[in-house]
Amino acid sequence: MDASQKRSPTPLLGVLISGRGSNLKAIIDAIGDGRLDARIAVVISNRADAPGLEHARAAGIETLVISHRAHAAREDYDRALVAELQKRGVALVCLAGFMRVLSPAFVDAYPNRILNIHPSLLPKYPGLHPQQQALDDGATVSGATVHFVNKDLDAGPVVLQREVPVLPGDTADTLAARILQVEHTLYPEAIAAVINQG
Repeated sequence: MDASQKRSPTPLLGVLISGRGSNLKAIIDAIGDGRLDARIAVVISNRADAPGLEHARAAGIETLVISHRAHAAREDYDRALVAELQKRGVALVCLAGFMRVLSPAFVDAYPNRILNIHPSLLPKYPGLHPQQQALDDGATVSGATVHFVNKDLDAGPVVLQREVPVLPGDTADTLAARILQVEHTLYPEAIAAVINQG
């Protein structure tokens, strides 16, 4: 058996977005320049007007829009997402600005195979507006965290973290912009780490 036969198939990612998709673009770029050995099988958004869908289309990646409003219950919506991901053989799900909390129906379908990126050094400042939380707390350091998703909000095991200093005069917007730049390198690194761990 030669080396090519031993090599495992390229892992298939499914990326879920709701908005601009800048972390999706960072993942696409990392795959394109060889920093991340994976392939995005599908990008799914709950919003048809999500700008991030254009990043996927420009890269020739299949996109789907599945509106949560078309489903009576959160679990029904999540089961619909899981069905589409499983149809495409997705091994690892990456949340990239997906503005919905996943139900147990989703988490149970992909145990320890869902990643999220959050703009704080978890467990500090979970939930919404973490940059403002950091400023209100007088923090001198914030950052970004890639973590596994479990049934508790922003509480799954941490994969990677990177610090970002809070500067004098920072607003929530200026801090968020600096953290976002770090996210764009951190997320592909974390995905690669998870893939390499098997």
